[in-house]
Amino acid sequence: MADKKFNPLPGFGLTMGYTLLYLSVLILIPLVGLFLRAAQISPSDFWHLISSERAVAAFKLTFGASFLAASINAVFGSLLAWVLVRYDFFGRRFIDAMVDFPFALPTAVAGLTLCSLLGPNGWLGHFLFPIGIHAVYTRLAVVIALTFVGLPFVVRTLQPVLQNMDQEVEEAAATLGASRLRTFVQILVPTLFPTVLTGFALAFARAVGEYGSIAFVSANLRLKTEIVPSLIVDRLLGSHDVAGATAIAATLLVLSFTVLAAINWLESKVGSFNE
Repeated sequence: MADKKFNPLPGFGLTMGYTLLYLSVLILIPLVGLFLRAAQISPSDFWHLISSERAVAAFKLTFGASFLAASINAVFGSLLAWVLVRYDFFGRRFIDAMVDFPFALPTAVAGLTLCSLLGPNGWLGHFLFPIGIHAVYTRLAVVIALTFVGLPFVVRTLQPVLQNMDQEVEEAAATLGASRLRTFVQILVPTLFPTVLTGFALAFARAVGEYGSIAFVSANLRLKTEIVPSLIVDRLLGSHDVAGATAIAATLLVLSFTVLAAINWLESKVGSFNE
């Protein structure tokens, strides 16, 4: 009879128990409670709550702006990560530290900062408003705020992969006569795309749940700039409609999970194809 594999770090049962308890208290139990509360709503009332004109407009803006913001971060965040890893220049450490600024900054403060910067009398807004670019209290403001909070997820996801990437492959391609464009398309893109997709998924998930900064830069205008988290808060605190808030929150959770599951499936397919 084969001996059990020796583990130099004992206590698996205890640590696993604490892990499951921790995850259950923080994640599983609240989610189960949400769905149990949503199950108490009749199907017709549930559909009426989530299919109202206001709810549909909020869902479209939330997922549309989150997808656009995550896409912007996937492109420019990847470029920023590439510059920070591959080049050594004055101020690089400062810029690298600034990437984490949205992590440390409270979302409400981020909203106030963006309003001060992009408002009609702001440093940038003073130049943008005269040419017709309204970067506050519009859907553009929502995209800007979501891009701001989601940028670190792409950069920090891609940086370790770039740091560990062997540059000898690129040098070999150049030695064999491959152009920079061909090296980028045939070597770098297939290698980095799964990681970029992961960063995109993280930025998208962060954007879908954002509330604090949006509340300031969008003004929560119904049917125009209102996102789903703002609608949930208004249902719960404004009109004390617990059923409506629960139905919309459960729908948002299911849709978010479905989108993330699809992205993860695509990432696994791309990864297996590259292998």
